[in-house]
Amino acid sequence: MGRNTRILGFSVAPEIAEEYDRLAQRQRKSKSELFRQMVESYKAKLDEEEFFRLQTRMVRRVQKKRIFTEKEVEKIVFEDR
Repeated sequence: MGRNTRILGFSVAPEIAEEYDRLAQRQRKSKSELFRQMVESYKAKLDEEEFFRLQTRMVRRVQKKRIFTEKEVEKIVFEDR
């Protein structure tokens, strides 16, 4: 049976490597666990930023159409379904 993980290799400044080691120890996680958690956190942050970008864009769009209530927004969202 083959390995279901991959080994990544990349370079960072020594200070970052030391801080990473300290973080893993402080959190009582392996460096692999910490890295996976960091990637998941970063993805969640990107998703949140995208949500707020879309929200801002949609606010402008509904204001142009003079839509101001939640019921009006719901009507537009569900009318094509």
